[in-house]
Amino acid sequence: MGTMLQSAGMQDGKIPEEMNIESREIVIDIHKKYISAGADIITTNTFGANRIKLEKSKYELEEIIRAAVHNAKEAAKEFENVSIGLDIGPIGELLEPMGTLSFDEAYETFKEVVMLGEKYNVDLYLIETMTDLSEARAAVLAVKENSSKPVFCTMTFDESGRTFTGVCPESMCIALNALNVDAVGINCSLGPKEMVPVVDKILEFSKCPVIIQPNAGLPVSVNGKVVYNVKKEEFAEYVIDFVKKGASLVGGCCGTTDEYIQYLKSKLKGESKAQRSNKQISRVCTATRFVNIEGVKVVGERINPTGKKLFKEALRNNDLDYVVREAITQVKNGADILDVNVGLPEIDEKKCMVNVVKEIQSVTDVPLQIDSTDCKVIEEALRVYNGKAIVNSVNGTEESLNNVLPIVKKYGAAVVALALDDNGLPKSAEERIAIAARIVKRAEEIGISREDIIIDALTLTVSAQQNQAKETVKAVKYITDVLKLKTILGVSNISFGLPNRNLLNRTFLTMCLNSGLTLPIVNPGSSEIMDTIMAYKVFNMEDVNEENYVKHFAVNQDEKTTTKERDTADLKEIVIEGLKDEAAKATESLLQEKKELEVVNEYLIPALDIVGERYEKGIIFLPQLIGSAETVKKSFEVLKQSLKSKESGSLSKGKIIMATVKGDIHDIGKNIVKVILENYGYDIMDLGRDVNPEYVAEMVQKHDVKLVGLSALMTTTVKNMAITIEKIKDKKQDCKVFVGGAVLNEEYAKMINADFYARDAKESVKIAESVLRKH
Repeated sequence: MGTMLQSAGMQDGKIPEEMNIESREIVIDIHKKYISAGADIITTNTFGANRIKLEKSKYELEEIIRAAVHNAKEAAKEFENVSIGLDIGPIGELLEPMGTLSFDEAYETFKEVVMLGEKYNVDLYLIETMTDLSEARAAVLAVKENSSKPVFCTMTFDESGRTFTGVCPESMCIALNALNVDAVGINCSLGPKEMVPVVDKILEFSKCPVIIQPNAGLPVSVNGKVVYNVKKEEFAEYVIDFVKKGASLVGGCCGTTDEYIQYLKSKLKGESKAQRSNKQISRVCTATRFVNIEGVKVVGERINPTGKKLFKEALRNNDLDYVVREAITQVKNGADILDVNVGLPEIDEKKCMVNVVKEIQSVTDVPLQIDSTDCKVIEEALRVYNGKAIVNSVNGTEESLNNVLPIVKKYGAAVVALALDDNGLPKSAEERIAIAARIVKRAEEIGISREDIIIDALTLTVSAQQNQAKETVKAVKYITDVLKLKTILGVSNISFGLPNRNLLNRTFLTMCLNSGLTLPIVNPGSSEIMDTIMAYKVFNMEDVNEENYVKHFAVNQDEKTTTKERDTADLKEIVIEGLKDEAAKATESLLQEKKELEVVNEYLIPALDIVGERYEKGIIFLPQLIGSAETVKKSFEVLKQSLKSKESGSLSKGKIIMATVKGDIHDIGKNIVKVILENYGYDIMDLGRDVNPEYVAEMVQKHDVKLVGLSALMTTTVKNMAITIEKIKDKKQDCKVFVGGAVLNEEYAKMINADFYARDAKESVKIAESVLRKH
């Protein structure tokens, strides 16, 4: 749509959605061209139609959507069997914890759009060009909860195989399939050739139909004009191959005019879609990591107040850093999944659970098991959880089945099924098995798949009920071998009240593992327990050539950490781990013996360098990068206050102006770069978004700034970036300009006369250091 509007004469910087009202005939004509070319679905000119993006528009949101839908219907009325999809793009702001927009605010923003789609009766919804899985989930839920129409959702990936925020294709499929979308896939960002590895993963992992919409390659300059570098013939060749592999819906994104669609349609005649055979595998995920529940996976038990005095105090005092430390420590010690229970009668469990889930997901990427007896707590946690979680738990009572299972189904979570019912704790393996089978039957009746049901055959304290240990082991084996279901057990329950608990725990664990236990809930800080699991994996052929076993014992076991052993004054580690609340305290402690700049240069900058290096290598992703940057901000507040009290010195390493160019209302990339640069000690003058070229140049001259960062996310506004650079160069010859944004690359940056191209936030730091060190 953007390409077609530009070729029809849309002015640079114009809000494309306003053309639904001001240039109706142009928009209608574009729709007709695509329908005539053979499109079965046309999407409305509403990609940026939400109240946040249209903040500066002269028109109300409803005016624009009403006109957009009317234009599409007007174009389609002469044709048969054409569906109209309401196009829903990103909001343009980062959601928490990376940004400031809450999940609920994002949901309400999308809900407004969906309600208007319902009012003006579109046929379906296309959520597209998403980079943040949390935002995609908010949009999907807004459709699912306010409409019965089909919903497609596509995300945009770069050549690393991940989205801008680090989402992997596998997690996208797992999480969005869980929400029961009608199609999931990829659009924009890449040409069809570059999309191949991502498409292959989506086709492997998605249970629902797959939608593919590549760009016509990448924008390049030919005789001063921007064109896309993939011709319709090459485009069609790759897209047809996607169909042969199993894609159900195909089309085009940036640069694909009606000619591309017409040519593709003609070549698709006679082609048949491959039947995909998706193996039903138990999986959970976060946005950046997925876990196949195949073989043994460790569930960390430590985020639970039961029997933990310090943990209870932390929850009462809202000390989330204590909870986050437990999460980080368990992951370091080998946990694959973390059980999260914050149930204390004297606190607001729902509010606490939501905050804990957000905080843990900002510092680590392992999937979570939401553990509560309160259905409202479970639902609120699943709503904000960025991925697919496990719910712990449902049991065989009618109350539990009626209350918990619908929530599990709605959010597509996996669920732990406790083998107990109204008759209380079962005494035999057979009773446990019967209850488990009944829960599975009820779950399947409402559409929960067997691979998402995990049976807890109950671990009872051997000191009180010695004969029950063998019954549990027997039940685990039957459930594994006969019912073909996954199993989970809280292993340490077995040894309460007895000496040498670790011996009992690991012996019982070995018996259960040998009977097929999939998910042992254990303390990963126990070397005996983790060593037992490592050894078992060797004998069960889960550790091929004993590689992990050898690596595990090559590491000095003394390096294993527990919360109590941690030095809270280690500011560098605090920054790396993103423990925001501890940063101020550690900084104050260091200031007793260090000067402010020494703290910056010896602790903060080295920590950020380590975080940046991990980010560049793909070890961590944007949430963790932002988390560390926000932690540094807490430290900087203390340092600046200290300097102010002494009335001496400055922490600034130089001044940088940043702006999103005229006509572009996206702040995401710029804001991330701003946060990172600020925390490296640079003073940032943020001019905001949709900034006039003349104003940027004036501010450069007025404040004698040596470096400017410009951002653009839309192809329609890159020309204004070139104009802005020209104005800056005219006024201040020794000012350097770096540029960034999804539509840019190195070649394009040179074409518009930028001095540097910043592919990500870390690159901008290198640029700043190279330029401002000279001044």
